[in-house]
Order: sequence, then C-alpha cells, then structure tokens
Amino acid sequence: MKAAPFAYVRPTRLEDAVNELAGSDGGGKVLAGGQSLVPVLAMRLARPEKLVDITTVEGLDQLRSTGDSLEVAAMVRQRRVEHDRATDSVPLLRMALPWVGHRELRSRGTVCGSLAHADPAAEIPAVAACLNARITLTSPRGTRQVPAREFFTGAMTTALGSEDILTAIRFPVATDGEGFGFAEIARRHGDFALAGVAVRVAVSGERVREATLTAFGVSDRPVTRDVSTELASAVSASGQDGVRLAARLPEPLADIAQGMVDTDGDAHGSRDYRRRLFVTLSGRELAKAHDRALRGINGDNP
Repeated sequence: MKAAPFAYVRPTRLEDAVNELAGSDGGGKVLAGGQSLVPVLAMRLARPEKLVDITTVEGLDQLRSTGDSLEVAAMVRQRRVEHDRATDSVPLLRMALPWVGHRELRSRGTVCGSLAHADPAAEIPAVAACLNARITLTSPRGTRQVPAREFFTGAMTTALGSEDILTAIRFPVATDGEGFGFAEIARRHGDFALAGVAVRVAVSGERVREATLTAFGVSDRPVTRDVSTELASAVSASGQDGVRLAARLPEPLADIAQGMVDTDGDAHGSRDYRRRLFVTLSGRELAKAHDRALRGINGDNP
C-alpha cells in the first residue's frame, strides 16, 4: 500500500513548526526520524492531512549535559546517543540503546520519536519511566514539562496534545550509590520485546535506599513499581551475595507480576509466560543493579 495524500511542510524555525501543526486543526503529524511514522502511513493506519517535517528546525539537534541531566533534543538520532560519551552519565540509557531495533533503524530513528510513538514494547520509554525523566512539550501556548511516568497514558497514547511538539527529554544523570540493570527477551534481536525490565537501585552504605523497577512489553504502557521493601528484605536475608540475592527475589516478584503483567498475550507468548519472563529478568537485574550500586560500577549490560 501507499500513504494517503497529505500536505508537506519543512519549516526551519520551531515557532513556524508549532504554528504549522496548530494550523492543521488536529490533522497534522510531526515527522522526525520517520522509522515508526512512515510504515504506519504506508499501511494507512494513520491518514494525517499534513506532515510537519522538523528535520531542519534550528536547535533541535542538541545533545548536551546540563549538570544534573542529559538533554536530548527532538532531532538527535538514537545511534548518536548510543555512541556519544555524554551518555556515560546515564548508564541505564546506554544499556538500553543497543536493544532498540537494528543499527540501521537507530541511525535514522530519534530518541524523542520513540517516546512520542509510545510503543508498549519499546525500550526508550521504559528507561524514561524508570528514571522519571522530564519530557518537554512545545505548543502555541508555550513550553511545559511532563514527568515520563505521567506522559504514557496507553498503547501508543501519550499526553501529547494535537498542537504539541515533543522538543526534548531530560534524563537525570547517575549519582554515587546508584546501580542500574536492563534486559529483555525477544524472538530475535531487534524484534518487539516479549518482556523487558529497566532497574534503578540506590544505596546508602550497604542499605537499600530506593529500588525502582519498570516493565515493558507486558502491559499497554511502561509499568513502574517501587520495590525498595522487597529488595531490602531479600538483601537482609542473603547478605551481599549476588547469587543468593537473585535466588531470593523470585518469590516476592511473583506476587508483583500479578499486578504489573496484564497483557492478554498473543501467539508469541501468553500472559503467564510473560509473567515468568518478568520474574526471571527482574530478579537477575535487581541483583546486578544492587551489586553495581555497592561497587560504584555501571558498565555495559552483558
């Protein structure tokens, strides 16, 4: 199939892009990397009246550290973020990016585009939710920031209004005493995840201060849960032995899975199968993140 007819504009100023989108009366779509939008157009699952191409808008290609955060603007490609040393300050993002599609797609796809598309099995939205990154939306009424955990409202549904352009995201940088973990299971590398987890653990000395677990591919959006109590209890019972810790976590995580994994399942995996994947991945990555937090080490995810 081919896309239905549409108008096309390519502004060079953000103000003009915002006005073009607002002038479409809800019939416009923003085009950035196009790795999600173009296939949807080709299958006529979306029929926008106008495409607002932001690839030449000034200022939307910035990737910069701002002290306590890493700011990724709307036109920054995933491949660039994957290989830029600035991303070392956000270890969880660096762990997740190699799992996003294939490198050819990451060379065109944008970080912000993945957020706006909001696929429930996507890696970048899960990282944003786990870290509760702040998403910047720009409209004719000005600029506002939305916490990532409030941004995703359903399957491919977000807090984006019909006049909003997602112009940037700010990921908080890692601090001392934090450790991270990321893993997913898919039929083949680059396929949609059957289940995946993003994990952040913060410690004070040897005490668990905070533990956050975000699951993706198991519901209609990234699902985040504070598991500080469960992790602290398992650490208390197992000491600092990572193997024993990972062995103790499945029991409490099995109860958590009942609420977090609510997909109906499909031909590739039932709800119960995805719950088992979630429990296994969560236990392993929580143990790894805890160990990394204690040692102050966050290398590439093995």
